[in-house]
Amino acid sequence: MGGRVGERAGADFETRSFARFDSDSQTGFVPLSPALVPPRRIMAAWCPALAIDRWRWQQGAADLLDQPVVLVGESAHGPRITAASAPAQAAGARVDMRLADARALCPVLVVHPADPAGDRALLEALALWAQRWGPWSALDPPDGLIVDVGGVGHLFGGEAGLIADAAGCFAARGLAVRLAIAPTAGAAWALAHYGADRTVLPAGADPLAALHDLPVAALRLDHAVVLLLQRLGLKRIGDLAEIDRPALARRFRDRRAPGANPLVRLDQLAGRVPEPILPVVTTPLPLVQRRLVEPVRHRALLDRVVADLALALARRLEALGQGARRIDLGLWKVDGDVVQRRLELAAPTRDPAHVTRLLAHKLEDIDAGFGIEVVRLSAPWAEPLALTQTDLDQAAQDHGTSLSACIDRLTVRLGAGAVAMPLPRASHVPERAQRWVAPDPALIVQEHLALHARPLKLLDRAEPIAVIHAAPDGLPRLFRWRGTVHEIIRAEGPERIAPEWWRERGRTRLRDYYRIEDSTGRRYWIYRQGLPDDGRGGAPDWFLQGLCG
Repeated sequence: MGGRVGERAGADFETRSFARFDSDSQTGFVPLSPALVPPRRIMAAWCPALAIDRWRWQQGAADLLDQPVVLVGESAHGPRITAASAPAQAAGARVDMRLADARALCPVLVVHPADPAGDRALLEALALWAQRWGPWSALDPPDGLIVDVGGVGHLFGGEAGLIADAAGCFAARGLAVRLAIAPTAGAAWALAHYGADRTVLPAGADPLAALHDLPVAALRLDHAVVLLLQRLGLKRIGDLAEIDRPALARRFRDRRAPGANPLVRLDQLAGRVPEPILPVVTTPLPLVQRRLVEPVRHRALLDRVVADLALALARRLEALGQGARRIDLGLWKVDGDVVQRRLELAAPTRDPAHVTRLLAHKLEDIDAGFGIEVVRLSAPWAEPLALTQTDLDQAAQDHGTSLSACIDRLTVRLGAGAVAMPLPRASHVPERAQRWVAPDPALIVQEHLALHARPLKLLDRAEPIAVIHAAPDGLPRLFRWRGTVHEIIRAEGPERIAPEWWRERGRTRLRDYYRIEDSTGRRYWIYRQGLPDDGRGGAPDWFLQGLCG
């Protein structure tokens, strides 16, 4: 796996299931005898603090080990903790606890937002990296891996040496891990989560007998099933294995999911029934490279090389039926220095002219030094892009620029954070009715329904104003904003917007919006927050939120 552990690899892998050939199939293969088939060996790796370790690795500070750090995510009842460091757990913070309750126990909590997508990307990258210990690996979400280590233990001096090497490699990357090796994935998972760390279950051992004293939660059962078994007095795997199978089958006969049926999990742990596992495999990375005979020092020659590589990369992407969303340019200098530039594209593309034009802006500040001898162009993030019939008249194509190309040009010239697009959000409160995201032509809404016309410009934050009105509930007559008094000659309203009761507090006041026009012809969008007799505060407050066209 190229690059550091933790880089996003969502576009560089795919999951596939291995094909299984039946012994009576017409393939011409002769099945191996059981004596010649090596025993299956599975290594389970569990990173109990994966999210916290990743956050600490991103911060790049070793002094954060002693701080009570929690990662929180939004829920229907406010922020909840999704991960907690060891000091935070010692202070009373627990996963799935409300942040307000945790702060009551530990006021000095260091709170940061959780990133489930980033944690998943790290786990995917680790799955590819873990294939150094076996022919295939699989994900065990949200914080574990399954690796097939059958027949490779002798390369490390035995399975004890293999598991020690894996522990050292994880520790070198700052990841806490618990490891176990067993004949089945269920047994390895149970030992990694509830057994002693670095346990190696021999190949001929009976998993049920070896895991007799582990709790029933080690069977990977649903939480509700674990609670039910504990209430019945079945707290260990041994207690469950001693129960008459027909009795268990009658009790759980309607539950077909493995996590809801203890019999299925027991059979999977013992190896009596197969357990489907989807290995993670890499996909080929579209990459082209030129090793130059003579180092390049002049910009014109470098542009020519980049243009040739862009054309070669476009041909490779076309053969794969893909378009690039991210393009990396690497330049290796004679003195050993490496210069890297990255393009983030708004839509999949394999247009070499467009890519060359964008890369030209990235090369303006490059100092070739003694010369550049290797140039590499790759597309680490690519998406399917079908072949389409273009206009036969090339001149007609050159008259206009597509939206995605326009977004790419603006992003390269102004910066990645300078270009954004609004997306509607399910909220009737004006400042929450939309959110700004990275531009994506596929997300642009061509037609949408608008219940009420909104002003062309909304202020980033509503500004307080002083208003004079004829009656408490009457139309406004004068208002003062930014030191200037404006006489209102026309007013339309009110448009009443109630607070979002599922998000706001109980004493949040409603709003009455007015579209007004002053004596100079300027139009504004103002609102009154609260009513005089609503019992939720004193006199209503007035705010200016938008400017109308």
